[in-house]
Amino acid sequence: MHVMQYEITLPADYDMEIIRERVATKGPLLDAFPGLGLKAYLIRERGKGSPVNQYAPCYLWAAPEGMNSFLWGPGFQGVVDDFGRPEVQHWTGLSYGEGPSAGALPRTAVRRRERIPPAVRPAEAVEAALEESVRLAAAPGAVAAALAVDPRRWELVHFTLWEQASPEAVGDHYEVLHLSAPERERLARGRQW
Repeated sequence: MHVMQYEITLPADYDMEIIRERVATKGPLLDAFPGLGLKAYLIRERGKGSPVNQYAPCYLWAAPEGMNSFLWGPGFQGVVDDFGRPEVQHWTGLSYGEGPSAGALPRTAVRRRERIPPAVRPAEAVEAALEESVRLAAAPGAVAAALAVDPRRWELVHFTLWEQASPEAVGDHYEVLHLSAPERERLARGRQW
């Protein structure tokens, strides 16, 4: 599994209905995209629990070929044409788990990023993060939870989809506008090694 996200920060007075309409019309285009485990179409709105207006979709790729096909194909080019070329963040998958609300349509997502301090052994940090990811996946209202790492920056990322808002969850909170999950069943469950 590969986790990918790009963040498009928009002006403070940007009409987020434009993004809602974009997702409503273009979101279903990836509902059958080969290699895509799931894509959560995420937004944050300034003044509604966020300091910024942002469109920040997150992808869990079941196969790298799907990710490459998207990045070098017309799908991502549409994003580039409309918003400019965003930095694409990418993490190697460490674990994935379905939650008690796996059959529900997620309404919110929480992403928590954490650096592994230089004094901490990477394997110890990953083991602790794996335990946290299992706990998140098992929490009431959780749809799914993924854990990934960027070993270049020694950064862990927890990504959790929730059936409803989870105000106690720590991290950046997003609204889920649409979920494309054509190959969700191909996302390996549990530890990825």
